[in-house]
Amino acid sequence: MSAEQTDLVDELLAGKHRALARVITKIENRDPGYRDLVSALHAHTGDADVIGITGSPGAGKSTLVDKMATRYREQGLTVGVIAVDPSSPFTGGAVLGDRIRMASNVGDMEVFFRSMSARGSLGGLSTATTDAVKALDAFGKDKVIIETVGAGQNEIDVVRTADTVAVLVPPESGDNVQMLKAGILEIGDVFAVNKADLKGADRTVQELTEMIEMRDDYGANLEFPGDVAGVEEYDWKPRVVETVAKDGEGVDAFLDVLEAHRDHLEATGMLEAKARTRYAEEIRTLLREDLSNLVEGEIEDHGGVAELVEAVVARETDPYAVADDVLAPLRECVDEKRS
Repeated sequence: MSAEQTDLVDELLAGKHRALARVITKIENRDPGYRDLVSALHAHTGDADVIGITGSPGAGKSTLVDKMATRYREQGLTVGVIAVDPSSPFTGGAVLGDRIRMASNVGDMEVFFRSMSARGSLGGLSTATTDAVKALDAFGKDKVIIETVGAGQNEIDVVRTADTVAVLVPPESGDNVQMLKAGILEIGDVFAVNKADLKGADRTVQELTEMIEMRDDYGANLEFPGDVAGVEEYDWKPRVVETVAKDGEGVDAFLDVLEAHRDHLEATGMLEAKARTRYAEEIRTLLREDLSNLVEGEIEDHGGVAELVEAVVARETDPYAVADDVLAPLRECVDEKRS
């Protein structure tokens, strides 16, 4: 790691927000050397409480996150917020990145807000977002909140980054509530019926409650590598709360449930199990990305995809043979290392 990078890491760990902003910018842009920065920060992570806020568009996620940050600050806690926005098809940046999203906390240096691009990743979460969470954690933020883009069922990716996942559902959601059955129900630790002052809130609460009651095993869809003591005792039952975020109603009760879930994770050993799962998935993701880059290089050495396709079309070869030829040098290197 260069002297400049070392100084940047030291400044971040010393609590300088400008250094934090620079590091996250390098992470998001994938600037040369960003991996060294993330690696250097890793030893200083593991203390932040990471909360994922997801749900359908229009559910009021940004307003609720704003109120959450305000309440946490009143408790003397520091907050980091990452809002994952849709990606621009032209620049790859966050389309909504310049909007005012944290109106109540403008000027509070202890609330660090960053809007990041989803970069086309499933569920709106990219590897850059995971790395940015590490930067906020290493900086010393007590609470790190990830607000996702709100892309429906694909929001299940948030579970790999957050310790606690809250799903926001607006009243009279109709198809949105039905959509929960297709997958997102499994990841919600807390369900908040926001805008509970509107018509249909009671019905939505009832529907969510009934859906939760129908679940037989709340941890059945989670896989944890290795043995973690106490995980078999994890019996958290998702809670349903009502909030009116714009007025701050129900926010304290919502935060109490989030805290109760965090306590339950620690008491049962599930917090460690989630960390193991998260790192396992991160390792797989990085390996896939790096391997993909290596393969792209090999394809170019073979004349590019277009030339390979022409050979397949001319029946001079076939896709399986092409794949074998492209991967042959990589296999040879691996075999040589093993031997």
